[in-house]
Amino acid sequence: MGRLEDKVALITGAARGIGKAHAELFAKEGARVVVTTGTSTALGEKVVEGIKAGGMEAMFIKLDVREESDWKVAIEKVMKTYGKLNILVNNAAVSVGGTVEDTALGDWNRIMDVNATGVFLGTKYAIEAMKDNGEACSIINISSMDAMIGESGVAAYSASKGAVTSLTKTSAIACAEAGYSIRINSVHPGYVNTEMQVEEARGLGITVEEYRERATRLHPIGFLGDTIDIAYLGVYLASDESRWVTGSEFVIDGGYTAK
Repeated sequence: MGRLEDKVALITGAARGIGKAHAELFAKEGARVVVTTGTSTALGEKVVEGIKAGGMEAMFIKLDVREESDWKVAIEKVMKTYGKLNILVNNAAVSVGGTVEDTALGDWNRIMDVNATGVFLGTKYAIEAMKDNGEACSIINISSMDAMIGESGVAAYSASKGAVTSLTKTSAIACAEAGYSIRINSVHPGYVNTEMQVEEARGLGITVEEYRERATRLHPIGFLGDTIDIAYLGVYLASDESRWVTGSEFVIDGGYTAK
C-alpha cells in the first residue's frame, strides 16, 4: 500500500476493463484518481463511487480521447482540482476483428482515431501539464502484443497499436532530451478477459466463447489474463520504483510471443 501516495493519476477508458482495474488499484496505492470515459458516463461515475466508498479519492471527467478540446478541458479540471498531474494511463481503445481485406475504411478510421490519435493527444497535453511540476511523472500507454507480431484477424487494431508503440519511444526520448522528469513506457498485453473480446468475436463471425477458447490455446501459460494482471504492472510503471525506465516495451502475455 502507498506506492502511489500523493500522486494524481488520469486514466482513460476507465469505466470498465483494464482502465477500471488501474483506477481501483491506483486508488488503493494512494493515488488521487481521475476516471474518464467518452461513452459510459454512468459506469465511470459508478467506478468513482466505489473508490470513494472505500475511503479513497477520485473524480469523474467525461473525455472523448479523439477530441482535442476534451483533452484541454480535462487537463484544466485536473489542474484546478489537484494542482498537478503525475500519471497518465492512455488506455481507451476499440477493436473490430478483420483482415486488411475485410476491414472497412470506416472501422479503420474509428480504430485509428481512438487508439492512435487519442494516445497522441493525451501524451501531448499530459506532457504540457507535467513538465514544470518538479515531480517524477509517468505516462503509460496501453499497446498490445499485436503491435509486435502479425495477426491477420485484427489488422486495424494491430496497426493502431504499432503507432502507439512508436509514439511511446519518440515521446520518451523527446522528454529525456528536454530534461523533463517524465517517463513514458508502453504495455503490451496478450488476450485479456475484457469486453473488447465481444467486438472482436463479432468481427470474426464467432461467439465470445469460441473466441476465448481459441485464444486460450495460444497462450502457453494455459489461461487468459485478467485486468488486474495488467494493473499490477501499471502500478510499478506509475511509481518511483521505475525511475530508470523509459521508452521501454513491457510484454505481459502469458508466454504468447515467447513461442
